[in-house]
Amino acid sequence: MAAHKDPAPQESASQDSAIAWWVRRDAGDMSSAEIAAFEAWVADRANAAAFAYICALCGEVKALKPRRVDAIAARRRRRMAFAAALAATLAAVASFDTLRLLWSADFRTAAGETRVVTLSDGSKIQLGGRSAIAVHYAAGERALTLLEGEAFFDVAPDAARPFVVTAAGGSVTALGTSFDVALENDGARVTVAEHKVAVASHGERMIVEEGRQCDFGPAAPTSAPIPVAVPDATAWRRGKLIFVDRPLGEVVDILSRYHSGYIIVASDSTRLLRVTGVFDAADPIGALRAIEASLALDAIHIGDYLVALRG
Repeated sequence: MAAHKDPAPQESASQDSAIAWWVRRDAGDMSSAEIAAFEAWVADRANAAAFAYICALCGEVKALKPRRVDAIAARRRRRMAFAAALAATLAAVASFDTLRLLWSADFRTAAGETRVVTLSDGSKIQLGGRSAIAVHYAAGERALTLLEGEAFFDVAPDAARPFVVTAAGGSVTALGTSFDVALENDGARVTVAEHKVAVASHGERMIVEEGRQCDFGPAAPTSAPIPVAVPDATAWRRGKLIFVDRPLGEVVDILSRYHSGYIIVASDSTRLLRVTGVFDAADPIGALRAIEASLALDAIHIGDYLVALRG
């Protein structure tokens, strides 16, 4: 595993700003005020060096002459193509999903934020980091859609209006219950904390009892419910993230809800590596460094904003 040297605060700040400016310039159509702000920022020598480095990684050196890389180790040069792909992914990921959520969500959280919402009927929803939900209450049904992330539902009884959460092409109907729904790995995972729920997907309906968990999604039918330690599965509500033999890809997807930047895994084979551990949701970078060490991963850190992992 590559050794890590923590950047000085000024260097880290310059790198973070350089990434933000690269993404903004790559998007095009900068205003005259933004252009002036960029020119003032890049006039600083440290900022200019940081921006040249990010541009070199991205293969996008335009206005600045990149520093020489002749003396950079062969390993750094091998990383450059990989880092360029990461930067392109970073630029592409920022817009459409964010706009969709802004228009569609009634309640949402930022990275690392959790929030408890009390609905008009007294039901409560706790949203995890980077989560969003839309509420569609009507006379005959309490319908909700989990758009992103994870939410824990504590449902107020109302026999005349079923409480139904739609996610990943299926639905979860409360049967006098508290339960958790998380969007994971192109599907949804349901964990029942109290009583039971009815999960409907692919034209089939399955009852999931208290203390059990199942998965469903557009590409797969509902899995058979399995016993689960509910306190562990919902540990995010207490600021902890607990993983037991979970694929690294799933772990990174969850950690990304609590990290204000971007975490990218380089290959499918790396995403399949297994992770077990207890981590602090408030310190996703610390969790990543612990995982890097335990799995002997080769990692690229650009400040704390962009982290790339490969086996």
